[in-house]
Amino acid sequence: MTTSEPALLREPPRFSRDLAVHAWITVKALSDAGDAIWSIALAWTAVQIASPAVAGLIVAAGTVPRAVILLFGGVLADRANARHVMIVFNVLRVGVLVGVALWVLANPPTVLVLTLAAIAFGVCDAFYEPSAATIGRQLVRVDDLPSYSAVMQTATRLGTMGGSALGGFLVAYAGLAGSASINALTFTFVIAFIAIWLRPRFALARAEKETALRGILRGFTHMKDAPTTRTLVIALSGLNLAVGPATGIGIALRAHDEGWGAQAVGIFEALIGLGAALGAIAVARWRPRHEALGGFWALVVQGAGIILIGVGPVWLTGIGSFVIGLTAGFASVLLSATFAATIDTAYLGRMSAITRLGDDVFMPLAMAAFGALAAATAVWIAFVVFGLALMGMMWFPLRNPQFREMSLRAG
Repeated sequence: MTTSEPALLREPPRFSRDLAVHAWITVKALSDAGDAIWSIALAWTAVQIASPAVAGLIVAAGTVPRAVILLFGGVLADRANARHVMIVFNVLRVGVLVGVALWVLANPPTVLVLTLAAIAFGVCDAFYEPSAATIGRQLVRVDDLPSYSAVMQTATRLGTMGGSALGGFLVAYAGLAGSASINALTFTFVIAFIAIWLRPRFALARAEKETALRGILRGFTHMKDAPTTRTLVIALSGLNLAVGPATGIGIALRAHDEGWGAQAVGIFEALIGLGAALGAIAVARWRPRHEALGGFWALVVQGAGIILIGVGPVWLTGIGSFVIGLTAGFASVLLSATFAATIDTAYLGRMSAITRLGDDVFMPLAMAAFGALAAATAVWIAFVVFGLALMGMMWFPLRNPQFREMSLRAG
């Protein structure tokens, strides 16, 4: 497996003085704020016009096409210029958001419109995300990846926190059209920055030119032949199946049932963002010796945070939201840096796609199951079941001997 530095296009400055990378992190955080505004608007609107189970399916609708297309996006990421791919699919995202805003201004939102918007975003994500996953590896040295990940995660979570805090109020007073318009503006800023200013410093190894299906097969063959990569990819797959429904639809259901209003959804999401930012900062100041294992232990605690959201009064839900964010930020920095530094760069896009595949294949079922369980029993039972499920999922990476050996080398 290739873990050495890729070909150097130009000498980057020290990360602490790298203004271009800092600017990219800032623009990405702005985009994440817009995404948070849109996500809250989509979830809240879905809850208002549909049953809990249908609302869960709407929120998760984008994962179906993304699961089908994601591996093709991984092949494209390992062949094409990542900047060009990111620009094209951000332009398409802007088109979807503008279309939704124009429709909602003329007609009431419907299940069909929300579902089609979620599906369109899923298609864009399937091609965009594997390419975007390679950008950090093209901008900074391997030794700077933990610092880059920590600062990026901090900025991302702060952006999400700010967008979430604004999102609940915006959807309450400006509706879905206003939320979609704001997110379209943030994507426009991203497009301009990538096109004009963002330039890679390291040339990653490129995949061979072959059919897309053969490229996908070669990716799975590489995973089979590289034990460390295989263990890491399996361990990272499906991590969002428990927390995704809890935060994506569960918080909106809880606020709706308790009469807390859309503003409460925004506040809880903001607490998740704040906690995640602090979790990422904690990594910059305190890195565990066994980084990957530290990340997975944090996700055990995250399972407890999911349970806290569903039980007790509003302040306990706030604490649970903060715990989820704190552990997500801490784990994400450690696991993403380990992943980027470990994977052969010629397969980075495909391995990123495969790690997302588990979430996307099963996320619609997880969302629908959460909504159905909440409707059939009680909302708090759904939170408890999904929180315990996340704790159980951590058994594999924490008990796997090969993974422990990999973590010792990564640490």
